[in-house]
Amino acid sequence: MLRRARRRAPSPDSTDAVLLAAVADGSTEALETLHRRHAPWLRARLRYRCSDPDQLDAALQETFLAVWKNAGSFTPRPGDPDAGAWLWTIAIRQLISQLRKRANRWIADSDSEPYETIGDASAEDTVLLNIEHGPLGAALHTLSPELRSAIQATVLDGLTVREAAEILQIPEGTVKTRVMRAKARLREALT
Repeated sequence: MLRRARRRAPSPDSTDAVLLAAVADGSTEALETLHRRHAPWLRARLRYRCSDPDQLDAALQETFLAVWKNAGSFTPRPGDPDAGAWLWTIAIRQLISQLRKRANRWIADSDSEPYETIGDASAEDTVLLNIEHGPLGAALHTLSPELRSAIQATVLDGLTVREAAEILQIPEGTVKTRVMRAKARLREALT
């Protein structure tokens, strides 16, 4: 679907909320400004989770493609027009998606058991593969959506309790409680 370009691009000093509204209206300049503002820190944080530069590039590209397609869905919190948490959620999910695609190709191309370490897989890729297809993955699927989202945000996505609370739109104490309960249930399921 084609979008009509805005007549006036927002200022580079505009808030994220203003820039995302402009992106929703079809402003490529606003998307470029968001990319310049957020891509460096997103890349730095994603690098802690994956050392493969090609995977990082693909995840960042998919992140900003998703921003282009879904900019209209961003709803700023009152008094906080920053889109950092929203962008981080998209970026980490895109990275996990990239790693899963790669892991699924290894499974399809491999005659080995899915839980074995695959020759060129990094330790993190192997862990993600085992989470997806191993006993932990099965145990995760037995959790309620509330517990699963809390454990995924804090443990698998690597968010702080504060970031998870912002994204899940629940108090920090609730995130801590849900993570504690999820860990207890996972411990039961895996022993």
